[in-house]
Amino acid sequence: MNRKIKAVAAAVRLRGRCRKDAGMVTSEYAMGIIAAVGFALLLYEVVTSGEVRAELQDIVKRALSARM
Repeated sequence: MNRKIKAVAAAVRLRGRCRKDAGMVTSEYAMGIIAAVGFALLLYEVVTSGEVRAELQDIVKRALSARM
């Protein structure tokens, strides 16, 4: 019985050591948000550009005029 308790205690200590970094810190969240906003702006610029807008409108027109 004593061995079992020692083994469980050792497992709990090992798990605690392996879980020191539980998540991101504030600076990592900030960098992630900045990267996401930058990507969103880039995607918005691409989608609203003249060529892409014309292609998307053409795709929608073809889809709406397709025969069923």
